[in-house]
Amino acid sequence: MTAMGATGAAAFLARYEGLRTRLPGARLPWVEALRDSAAASFRAAGFPTRRVEAWKYTDLASVTGATFGEPLTSVDDAPALPKAAHPRAVFVDGRFRPDLSTLDALPFAAASLAQALPELDGRLGAIARPAEQPMAALNTMLFEDGLVVDVPAGVAGGVLELLSFVAASERAPAFHPRHLIRLGAGASLTIVESATGPAAQRYLHNPVFEIEVADGARLNHGRLQQEGQEGVVLSTVYAKVGAGGAYDNFTLNAGAKLARNEIHVALLGPKAEAHMNGVQLVGDGQHADTTTSLDHAAPDCASRQTYKTVLAGRSRGVFQGKIHVHQVAQKTDGYQMNQALLLSPDAEIDSKPQLEIYADDVKCSHGATVGELDADHLFFLRSRGIPEAQAKAILVEAFLTEAVEAVADESIRDALTRGVAGWWGRQGVAGGLEEA
Repeated sequence: MTAMGATGAAAFLARYEGLRTRLPGARLPWVEALRDSAAASFRAAGFPTRRVEAWKYTDLASVTGATFGEPLTSVDDAPALPKAAHPRAVFVDGRFRPDLSTLDALPFAAASLAQALPELDGRLGAIARPAEQPMAALNTMLFEDGLVVDVPAGVAGGVLELLSFVAASERAPAFHPRHLIRLGAGASLTIVESATGPAAQRYLHNPVFEIEVADGARLNHGRLQQEGQEGVVLSTVYAKVGAGGAYDNFTLNAGAKLARNEIHVALLGPKAEAHMNGVQLVGDGQHADTTTSLDHAAPDCASRQTYKTVLAGRSRGVFQGKIHVHQVAQKTDGYQMNQALLLSPDAEIDSKPQLEIYADDVKCSHGATVGELDADHLFFLRSRGIPEAQAKAILVEAFLTEAVEAVADESIRDALTRGVAGWWGRQGVAGGLEEA
């Protein structure tokens, strides 16, 4: 349990000490050592402050100044689930719900991490870097469950939905799911991930993904972050990609009071590819941060990043993207672009694209643009009888089209379109995005 009145890192460390004998894997020496090492790292570093360069534009005062408790040990109420179009894994407060999940028809193994822990020695924690990233340390220290996916070599895994819900409660819970995804050589899989929570409830959702894409495999990873407006989501993704493999990530940040989407990808074999694209829709009082790190550690690899941010009201968006080209990574082809659209004079965007290149035969570029809606375009639509709110929606849709159309997988693209339309609805704008 957290110490009475304690906040910040001290509260989470006290929580770990109180729970350590009851957390999953407590009787497994390697799990205990993994957690203790992460706790030592978190104790030394604490929560990152804005004096840390990677967190310069994002303040965690809403986390460090608050008290979070444990999620309820069990939640009997089932969330209202959309109709299942594909197999799905459902989590409530970070815990796997087998009664709501439908995994039997999958052509590969997928299971609860809490149940699979005895078999994960050497795999859990193999990619994440808790000694360098405090939020990964916090997750490693306190994870209770997650999803473990293994797609064998050559298997076409189809589509898997990963749904995360927060149960309504008077308390402010914090939960830290740990998801492990591994694709064998030549395998393929599409994951459509969505996360939602109660609108007025304060909570902390701190997931970590460890993703392995073997030679010639492909993972399409669509992420729809639509958390409650008082929630905080601090998400970290680690992925490594083998020769000829591809990791395609598209993230929609459209919820939470504070959201950070942090992605670390390493291209480890020749002709590996990474596509890391996304949209941030930031309303009044919200803060959204996308931070990416892409390691080109092998020759003949390609990467593409396009992130677009739309900001309304008094809001703040952040984009930090770094492409690191190692000396061995000759013939790298890397592209990174961040574009922001300000719908309010009170909105703010901080953009920091970066290139760090140690090879001499490369093709790399990056850029950033910030602007407002084009007044002439808006006048053109208004002069033809289109209401102002709908005219703005049409122009914003046009701004986002490039990013959304880059999503090759139809399941992910359709879900993203619905998510964008839902954000406009929450802004009180009817718009035309529902028909997009």
